[in-house]
Amino acid sequence: MTVRQDTIWERFLSPVVRLLIDEDGLRRYADSIDWEKESDRYRRDDVIIPSYYSSQNFHGVTNGYLNSDAAVTYDPITQYVLPPNESIVRQALVDAVKVKPRRILDLGCGTGSTTLMLKQAFPEAEVIGLDLSPYMLVRAEDKARNAGLDIVWRHGNAEKTGLRDATFDLVTASLLFHETPDAVSLAILRESFRLLVTGGQVLILDGNQKTLRQLEWLNDIFEEPYIREYAASSTEANMGTAGFEAVRSQDVWWINQVTSGVKPIATEIVRRYTPTSVDNNDLEGLGSPAFGIMA
Repeated sequence: MTVRQDTIWERFLSPVVRLLIDEDGLRRYADSIDWEKESDRYRRDDVIIPSYYSSQNFHGVTNGYLNSDAAVTYDPITQYVLPPNESIVRQALVDAVKVKPRRILDLGCGTGSTTLMLKQAFPEAEVIGLDLSPYMLVRAEDKARNAGLDIVWRHGNAEKTGLRDATFDLVTASLLFHETPDAVSLAILRESFRLLVTGGQVLILDGNQKTLRQLEWLNDIFEEPYIREYAASSTEANMGTAGFEAVRSQDVWWINQVTSGVKPIATEIVRRYTPTSVDNNDLEGLGSPAFGIMA
């Protein structure tokens, strides 16, 4: 897919955002870090960067997230494109957590904004942030260190993390799916299913697909390479295809949504440990080890 150069973002929105941010401060921060040296601490040789990721521009940054400019500018830009407030939108995902997580995996964590909020909400849990860009992980670690939070940052592909089966109570992804082809989003959900314990929860925060389908001009404003494919898809349907149950979405300030799903217990286990019928609207009734109910 060819990236257009004469875009709404480049002509109108970028100049406005540049008036609102401290460019000199960002430049000083960028110059204070040896990005190649620091990113090498995270870069894994076994991680293959997919072409859908490396061949696109995201957020008006040439070459997408595979450079230090993306890591430096992501937060200042994002705070102006998540109405009414970035923290409020991200908090909606945290508020939707229904399990008591001991291990949390945040896929496509970027600079770690949601990852940090998850660690703050669940300080006893082990939290891992995974991203394809080692540059973003450098920024994420810096933010966590300044906040005094102990988080593990890992270079990896959300489609194939290399992590062990059934080792997480909660898997999340914030603002990731609109930046991936639909087939990749489905692959990420299937990987999430593999990684979760039975009764574990997956949470996806992203653009409101109903709104994006109804208001085409929003797609023109955001100008993400895969946003139309994302808008035409259904995260709920993909969750069902991946095997999740109790799937539901909630609107977040009209322009975003949080979609939740639960990894169900196998039929024979349900008969053994749950003599009454299971209510798919009751996450605690699904007998997750996160609730202290072990098989």
